[in-house]
Amino acid sequence: MIKLIALYRRPDDEDAFWQHYEKVHLPLVRKLPGIAEVTLDRVTADAFGGEAAYYLVAQMSFPDQPTFDAAMRSDENRALGKDLMSFARGKVDVLITNG
Repeated sequence: MIKLIALYRRPDDEDAFWQHYEKVHLPLVRKLPGIAEVTLDRVTADAFGGEAAYYLVAQMSFPDQPTFDAAMRSDENRALGKDLMSFARGKVDVLITNG
């Protein structure tokens, strides 16, 4: 299983963020070829106290490396990346895990 994990810092305008995320971005995520699952987790606290570094954790799962690679080369992913930069530039870190 390959996962693409997007870690979002708190947006300046939470309402605008969610409006865009739910109406525009998430539908684009779900169009990625071969995507098996999408999970969203709101960060509620930092376990060590203080303000949490992240606001939202989004995980996109793919069954294997070839499926993930094909999804990353797709037109759908190019559109997704363009959209991500339109509303979260400087506010998101994206990681890949293999577990």
